[in-house]
Amino acid sequence: MKQTLAFDVYGTLIDTHGVMQALREIIGDRAGAFSQAWRDKQLEYSFRRGLMGAYQDFGVCTAQALDYTCVALSVVLSDEQKACVLDSYSSLPAFADVKEGLDSLRAKGANLFAFSNGRSAAVEILLGNAGILDSFEGVVSCDDVQTFKPNPVVYAHFIAETDSEPENTWLISSNPFDVIGAVSSGWKAAWVRRSEAAIFDPWEFAPTTVVTNLGQLTEKLIP
Repeated sequence: MKQTLAFDVYGTLIDTHGVMQALREIIGDRAGAFSQAWRDKQLEYSFRRGLMGAYQDFGVCTAQALDYTCVALSVVLSDEQKACVLDSYSSLPAFADVKEGLDSLRAKGANLFAFSNGRSAAVEILLGNAGILDSFEGVVSCDDVQTFKPNPVVYAHFIAETDSEPENTWLISSNPFDVIGAVSSGWKAAWVRRSEAAIFDPWEFAPTTVVTNLGQLTEKLIP
């Protein structure tokens, strides 16, 4: 039976800090701190909306997190500058190891899907601009079930959409909360730890395997 591989998009395939190029043009050397604070708040807002049952799509979480970060870091952006920075989210770059890693897995016959908090249309544009959309059989979006990772509902939705079995499905993610959500739902999971500074939450759920880049997945996941 073929392995089904569910790839998280933001932070795993796509470098969310690619937004720093647009930020540097506006706020200079504060771009790094701004980008990190924005990403952290973006995820926090998705968690909170999921718990509250007060769903708005991931793009709304991103825009509201941008507004918060501007206030928190005392950065004044015009409406035009905010629109420019938000627009850069559709053209973020893939990490350098992604294309070759995906090609290797496809060559081994694995079923590859993008699995994201983002709306399907937005994810398809993003992956297309990054040159990797054709690597996937499809995009499965949490937007379909009006909540976010790591709610168990989204992992069940992926299984139903792809006609997969949890025990034969792998999540590939750089986000520990996503790995924990998948493992707790009966999946296998590979944590992509690109930085030695990255810390996995010390919970009772652990990744099935750990890699430092996507090129290591073929040997570890495909018998």
